[in-house]
Amino acid sequence: MTPEDTLASMEAVVTDLFYWMSIALMICIHAGFLAYEVGASRSKNVLASAMKNLLTFAVVIATFFFFGWWFYNAFFQFPVGAIDAATAALPWSEDMGPNVTSVTGIFWGAFALFAATTGSIMSGAVLERIRTSSFLILTTVLGSVVWIIGAAWAWHGNGWLLTEWGWHDFGAAGCVHLIAGAFTLGVLMNLGPRIGRFVGGKAITIPPHNLPLTMLGLMLIFVGSFGFLMGCVVYTNTGYFTIFGNPTNLSAIAFSTLMGLAGGIIGAYVSSKGEPFWTISGGLAGVISVAPGMDLYHPALSFVIAAVGGMLIPYIGRLLEKFEIDDVVGAVSVHGGCAFYGLTVSGFVLWGYPNVAIDGFGTPPDINPLGQIGGAVVLALLGFVPGYAISLALKKVDMLRIPAEVELAGLDLSEVPATPYPEGIPVTTLRNEDAVIGGEEVKA
Repeated sequence: MTPEDTLASMEAVVTDLFYWMSIALMICIHAGFLAYEVGASRSKNVLASAMKNLLTFAVVIATFFFFGWWFYNAFFQFPVGAIDAATAALPWSEDMGPNVTSVTGIFWGAFALFAATTGSIMSGAVLERIRTSSFLILTTVLGSVVWIIGAAWAWHGNGWLLTEWGWHDFGAAGCVHLIAGAFTLGVLMNLGPRIGRFVGGKAITIPPHNLPLTMLGLMLIFVGSFGFLMGCVVYTNTGYFTIFGNPTNLSAIAFSTLMGLAGGIIGAYVSSKGEPFWTISGGLAGVISVAPGMDLYHPALSFVIAAVGGMLIPYIGRLLEKFEIDDVVGAVSVHGGCAFYGLTVSGFVLWGYPNVAIDGFGTPPDINPLGQIGGAVVLALLGFVPGYAISLALKKVDMLRIPAEVELAGLDLSEVPATPYPEGIPVTTLRNEDAVIGGEEVKA
């Protein structure tokens, strides 16, 4: 082997390891969502919530192999795309198996984890009243069809939103978070709220059974976010690039990610007046808010944009409550709302920044507000319309929601042959300023 061959081999190994670690870290996102949703559930639904998360992960990865990856490679140009060229992404292709000359698997793996993330985003919002079968239908459509078509349009080096409108979205805020949030909103409108969530038009708080576990889950999602954003970087032996071909590096991403986390938490803390659930959710809201332009933002700017994003989520949550929409974990607010906000802001802040010329597709327009806002509207509709339509169809045939008596008794009794707390758990019930802890009254 010549020195040149050795160097090329080492470069290939480093590239593979880069994305291998990205995939491994992204699994933390799903561990985080599982803990997050288990904690947000009432104790009678704990295991059912956990099992739904596990099934989401498994079903979306499997379906993404059989047809999801093909959508990405087939439809980056609107409306026809490159269907013939996508044959390499079909499940029987030589590239979709143990081929020593192909690196498809490592990139497919990163996208598959992105796909599973969209299903996990929806999973928390619909807790405690959706049928598992209908949820798996919805998450398959979202994770292996809808979001990946959006990714082909908006997160592809030759995607039409880039080549025609000057779109820029480094961290996939549009195709992952916005689409998932909009799809979830459509489902929630047909699913309806949990029994007792709204009484006489007034929102009644149903507290999580384990708020510390929910907060820990979000911290795990923060860890996984570094893997997610790592997967947004195109790493080659010539340097780091965005999916659109713009040069970048991990230093820029580290600055914006950490400042986004900090800004979002502080902003949510201030606007929610210290409410723990919104405060910890603010970290994720902050990262999503800066995701479109985090490869270009100054860290101080990332902090400001993220702080505003964190401040917004309690207000979006209360707006949804006015329409009696029961989003258990604030997925629509955090993912959908902050993604739309972040994309809009980036259009103005990055106005005029040049996009990279794409081989065979000319020079795309510079980043601009109309491209960013217009693209955000397109992706929001791409998510909302199928989410609403499919959930409505499931509702019409009585497949969407569990029976009221099952909901009242708890899903664990009907769906899971086990109990989460066989020896019981201490229960804390707030009553004015007093509390009952373990059956004993404690004065505040």
